[in-house]
Amino acid sequence: MDIASLIGIVGVFAMMVFGIISGGAGLITYWDLPSLFIVVLGSWFALMAASTIKDALSVFSKIGISFKLPNFGEKGIVTKLMAMADKARREGLLSLEDEISDLEDEFMKKGLQLVVDGTDAAVVRDLLEIEIDQMQGRHAGVVGLLNMWAALAPGFGMLGTVIGLIAMMKNLEDKASVGPNMAVALITTLYGSLIANALLTPVMAKLREFDAREAQAREMVLEGIVSIQAGDNPRVLAMKLLAYLSPEDAKEVAAEVLKD
Repeated sequence: MDIASLIGIVGVFAMMVFGIISGGAGLITYWDLPSLFIVVLGSWFALMAASTIKDALSVFSKIGISFKLPNFGEKGIVTKLMAMADKARREGLLSLEDEISDLEDEFMKKGLQLVVDGTDAAVVRDLLEIEIDQMQGRHAGVVGLLNMWAALAPGFGMLGTVIGLIAMMKNLEDKASVGPNMAVALITTLYGSLIANALLTPVMAKLREFDAREAQAREMVLEGIVSIQAGDNPRVLAMKLLAYLSPEDAKEVAAEVLKD
């Protein structure tokens, strides 16, 4: 669980509640089920109209991903590729074939298999870069859906407000109801803004961060595989891969892989 995401989202709504209570209003004042239907379900159905049923349903699981703490194993990538490089230097590239079947990282497995099969280095790089690009394209598609929903929600909030104002204007003879009806009409704008700014925008930012980290991890694998194929000295490979890590992680891993 990503505590930062959880604390952030909960904190936003906690501050909203605190502000409401401090202002002397009750929470029930800001609850309106029809407004919630217009903003949440209305904007979500519009999202479905702009994409597919499958994509519209998938956004909920993608939002859930932003509350998890992924581990792309950057430090493990360095140690694994260093071991592979050392074995390849001592026993040749074909010796890696026995190691490949034990790999859990499908991207690394695919790249090393290409190397063992004698594929040209330029082709190996091109194929792996295409896979990275396609992965990022899929991730961008998910973020694009969330971005569209974030744009639709405030619009449906305004739509709900207009609907409420029309109903209010048709009943202006009842002066006592004008204030309460105006408040209810504005609630939909509040809901739309909350969904877009308190939930969807932070989720998009977190998913973009995850995408960047995963792409970087795969770039590490790519550089390592190409370096192994070229027969680079393991220390040279280590310097390449450690550059991808934070200074703290790089120091920790370097102490392990460069101890000889």
